[in-house]
Amino acid sequence: MSSSLVRGLLALVVIAAVIFLAYGVLTMPDQRSTPDKIGDAVHELPNGVDKAGRQLEDRTPGQKIGDAVKDATRSQ
Repeated sequence: MSSSLVRGLLALVVIAAVIFLAYGVLTMPDQRSTPDKIGDAVHELPNGVDKAGRQLEDRTPGQKIGDAVKDATRSQ
């Protein structure tokens, strides 16, 4: 095998591993306990009842990122 082929395959394996890990992190279930969710909701109340209500739901990190992006685009 040539050196460039080995490097290309290694790069492909590394990229696949990064994609797999990112997917795993973004779809991880919410591990917060009920008191943690309530505390987060109370802390979020000054920003609006709808944002506080979101804290009570089970959401993945990917959903939380999506909500943050929506909130950022609405405030501009």
